[in-house]
Amino acid sequence: MQQEDLKGLRALVTGGSSGVGLAIARGLAQRGAVVAITGRNAARGAKAAQELMQIRPECTFFQGDSGDPESAGECVVRCAEHLGGIDLVVSAGAEGKSGPVPFAQMTPQQIAENFDSRVLARIYPVHAAIPYLHQSDRASVILITTDAARHPTPGESIIGAAGAAVLLLTKALARELSRDGIRVNGLALTLTSGTPSWDRIFAKSSFENRLFSKALERFPSGRAPTAAEVAEAALFLASSKASQITGQTLSVNGGLSFGGW
Repeated sequence: MQQEDLKGLRALVTGGSSGVGLAIARGLAQRGAVVAITGRNAARGAKAAQELMQIRPECTFFQGDSGDPESAGECVVRCAEHLGGIDLVVSAGAEGKSGPVPFAQMTPQQIAENFDSRVLARIYPVHAAIPYLHQSDRASVILITTDAARHPTPGESIIGAAGAAVLLLTKALARELSRDGIRVNGLALTLTSGTPSWDRIFAKSSFENRLFSKALERFPSGRAPTAAEVAEAALFLASSKASQITGQTLSVNGGLSFGGW
């Protein structure tokens, strides 16, 4: 029987046209939420929206770039108009432009691009959505980041630094917005199957492929988490069952690493 515990929730999922973002959007719709997704690729977004509309006809897609403040703000306005407000923001876009690279081999452009795509693209949609969240009595934010924020492997110095920025932003925003009843939590991810990143990593021989092939051998369960399993954690944080949880970042890493801050 399909659960309806999130019935009527108005959710914006940035980067929701594929991978973890789409898995979360799918789970939200299945549990009764009306979902608007955003992404840069119009064809991929339209395909994802068609899938979501089969679950809940009110779901939709708006093309935009979360890493561009003007585009991100415009998408938020359009989503709020379509949904009649916003109760939940899941900030999952945009994809990092490069994977793990040893720091000494990185160009200044790669360093800047990593921060733009992994930090600013998470921040802009949330900032634009705050006026709408203020009007909701069930408002929350979920920021998607990387477990490299806590446990960077070789090649993840900048990825980890960007992830740590999002992790600490989650704590700071949760404190700032708590007086307004807005919860802010995060999910820190490791290698996750069923995502475009997974496909890219294992498509060809590379430093990234070799790095994560070794990581695959270290999962205690014998496999990496799936996008659907990550989505279940997000659905919990979005629900009333997590009403007393804010300022936390949950690692969904299959036991690959433990501890943290």
